[in-house]
Amino acid sequence: MGHDHGHGHGHGHGHGHGAAADGRRLTVALGITALVLVSGAVGAAITGSLSLLADLGHQVTDVAALVMAVVAARLAQRPPSARRTFGLGRSEVLGAAVNALALLAVTVWVAVEAVERLLADAPPEVPGVALLIFGAVGLVGNLISLAVLSGGSGSLNVRGAALHVLGDALGSVAVMVAAGVLLLTGWPYADVVASLVIVAILVPRTVGLLSTTAHVLLEGAPPGVDVEEVRAALLAVPGVREVHDLHVWVISDRTPAASAHLVVDDGTTSHCEGRADDGSVLDRAAAALREEFGLDHSTLQIETPEHADHEEHCPSPPVRVAVNDPVTPRQS
Repeated sequence: MGHDHGHGHGHGHGHGHGAAADGRRLTVALGITALVLVSGAVGAAITGSLSLLADLGHQVTDVAALVMAVVAARLAQRPPSARRTFGLGRSEVLGAAVNALALLAVTVWVAVEAVERLLADAPPEVPGVALLIFGAVGLVGNLISLAVLSGGSGSLNVRGAALHVLGDALGSVAVMVAAGVLLLTGWPYADVVASLVIVAILVPRTVGLLSTTAHVLLEGAPPGVDVEEVRAALLAVPGVREVHDLHVWVISDRTPAASAHLVVDDGTTSHCEGRADDGSVLDRAAAALREEFGLDHSTLQIETPEHADHEEHCPSPPVRVAVNDPVTPRQS
């Protein structure tokens, strides 16, 4: 997935371009999905099919998801302001989280309805030919939307929207299989079973997206970045004695950031001739973060041992294994 870290020329500029292209792709996918939604609504009304209804439920959340994703991609292009110094990049992550919650709610509702139909004496009769036609219309629309979205930047926002559309495409396949079984065998439970298959496909994907967005919103470390390795890299910079208050997090899934206090040797920050050294320690530390971990956005504070002794430190987090949510690939 092509992530734009904007090396060498304005990171925000690169991010704006990625979000703008995403916005266009999402808008096209939104138009197609809205048409599929209308056909699905007609189909569910005519056939009374639960698998079409399950698919329709996903299409409704898809349209809502794509609307949110389009708005989020537009907001993410806005430059930072005095009130929002990081800009609105995180609106994409919020959009993805809301989408995942909506999809989870729909899948639970369909599962409950399916169980009720399975326990009923006789499930409602569903016409197989009509089911096949509406399933095919849905599948074609979803595949076009997926093709449009797959060319995007791979941001969380686009991934969240594509997940919805993928769920729909799989749903349309399940609807068509149910129609085939109905036409060939007349087995009355085919439609209900298909709706449960749709639920089973979607739940793990939705939970995965929720955990990824939660990790970003809870200021988790970027995937593939071990905070203890970052600490070791800073300690390896000549002149650095100690590292404390080290934080590594992601502002949005495109923008990792870091901050730390570096305690340096007394000689390094002497008031007369030491200023050049002071700058070079900062430069070397920032370069290490940028080159080894792809952390372009770093805020480093230089301190003398005496200053560090009088400071109240935030407790360092315990050593832990890096979380591997697929959000940003580690930069080489």
